[in-house]
Amino acid sequence: MLGHHYTHSFLETAIASVNAGCNLELSYGMRNNVFMRIPEALAMGNITLQMLRDRVRPLFYTRMRLGEFDPPAMNPYSSLDLSVVQSPEHRNLSLEAAVKSFVLLKNVRGTLPLRARDLSGQRLAVVGPFADNPRVLFGDYAPVPEPQYIYTPRRGLEMLGANVSFTAGCSEPRCRLYSRAELVKVVGAADVVLVCLGTGVDVETEAKDRSDLSLPGHQLELLQDAVQ
Repeated sequence: MLGHHYTHSFLETAIASVNAGCNLELSYGMRNNVFMRIPEALAMGNITLQMLRDRVRPLFYTRMRLGEFDPPAMNPYSSLDLSVVQSPEHRNLSLEAAVKSFVLLKNVRGTLPLRARDLSGQRLAVVGPFADNPRVLFGDYAPVPEPQYIYTPRRGLEMLGANVSFTAGCSEPRCRLYSRAELVKVVGAADVVLVCLGTGVDVETEAKDRSDLSLPGHQLELLQDAVQ
């Protein structure tokens, strides 16, 4: 509310929020935030102690139901390790989810899917800043990635036994520096080219929105050169 100028201070925001029924804040920090102004609002009489209890009760009831205050030994998830998380069953389920989440906008002449049996002798080029960089493949609010468990487009294609060549063209999504000569060399020698472009959290996240949907930096130029 403060950021949208509905209120003019954290104290005003605390008073308005509690009176409106809010009991949870995504705070600015532990010292400079809204909920630290609640005691001041209470002392001023803008909110009552009973109102605070009414707001806190459902919040802590939910946290207790979720087991937040239980000893770790009572939490069945505490015993899970990578042998469970990375089990064949879970990996196969992740693969199924990935396959079923793709959106194919256009498939000229049945180009896709690429089948391993058809790639023998084919020369594949996978290019672009998202072709082989595990870090940039995750969006906002994603967990910290473990590169050893991530299959980039390049890594996945190499597992098919095809002859794969690679160049990023530019080392990061902003694509400020573009190596056109290297891209043209790799693409020119290929039968099939996969161009991996996008934004990623380096370019766009919550509170860092863009005013347009254009590809960052030289990415559009990279795509045009690959097509040409």
